Amino acid sequence: MKKFKNTRLHKMMGGKGMYITLGACLLAVGGAGVAAYNRAVTQINDSLDFSLPDASSVVQEQQADMKQEDVEMEDSSSVSEQMEELLSTQPNVMPVNGEIINPFSNGELVKSQTLNVWKTHDGVDIAADVGTQVKSMNRGEVTEVREDALWGYTVTIDHGDGIVGYYYNLSSAVTVEEGDSVESGQIIGAVGDTAQIEAAEPSHLHFGLKRNGEWIDPINYINPNSSK
Repeated sequence: MKKFKNTRLHKMMGGKGMYITLGACLLAVGGAGVAAYNRAVTQINDSLDFSLPDASSVVQEQQADMKQEDVEMEDSSSVSEQMEELLSTQPNVMPVNGEIINPFSNGELVKSQTLNVWKTHDGVDIAADVGTQVKSMNRGEVTEVREDALWGYTVTIDHGDGIVGYYYNLSSAVTVEEGDSVESGQIIGAVGDTAQIEAAEPSHLHFGLKRNGEWIDPINYINPNSSK
């Protein structure tokens, strides 16, 4: 009877022992896995920098950027004011002093003595002898110097604020180049006899102005008695 019990107990322990052993192994493996996981998490945390920038330094950088932007805006505004002041202090002058022999037609058709046709006269013809010095009406930038088949030697000056001046029938002795900056009253050339389209007219300067791309009467922008 004792032998039977021992044998039965041995069998039960043998069967259950396998499960106990297996469970112990799983616990051991699980424990090792948990330990390995914990070590991995610790290494990852150590490798990452979760530190946040100091709030005061961020505010200081933002303030510095705002100050820098303010400085740029002030500089731009200051330059604009200086340009306006220069424009207002430099008077518009007559390119040459002389009689207006052909006024601005303001879009109306007038008879051309040279072409013997009716056409608009988009500028003013100012009587002046060949060789008379021609002045810039106001300060600006020379945007074009060329010899035109109809208008002869010409100079175009951007006077700013949408105003562009056209100085036609000049001699070949032009004294400015494209890209030059000129002042009010500065000599840009001399009256010539090169404008074939107005060859029948007395010696003169053909002077035109555009405002925002439209022809306007130059006399409205200059003092006919001014000289410089």
